[in-house]
Amino acid sequence: MRYDTQMKICVRCGGAFVASGRRRYCSDACKQAAWRDRQVSWSPTPAAAAVTPGAIVYECPECEQRYLGVRRCDDCGLFCRRIGAGGSCPHCDEPVAYADLGG
Repeated sequence: MRYDTQMKICVRCGGAFVASGRRRYCSDACKQAAWRDRQVSWSPTPAAAAVTPGAIVYECPECEQRYLGVRRCDDCGLFCRRIGAGGSCPHCDEPVAYADLGG
């Protein structure tokens, strides 16, 4: 015989609730939030480590001008091709792809 009148502690928020069956969360909101936390932690690239669109280097196929986060050439008006993730060079402030640095 099971005694379901015991108090349990919510796994997500730590709040106390009256136990019923094998329930682990105090509310549906805590249950859903715990599910979302698990989905984020299982993803191969966490949101904080993802490359932002501003950190992508693009190159114009016509004039070979490089841009950081801009997909269209200002001079030619053509769409640029993606080189890869990168940033600004600390010396000359030109866009540099990480692949160019690795050699």
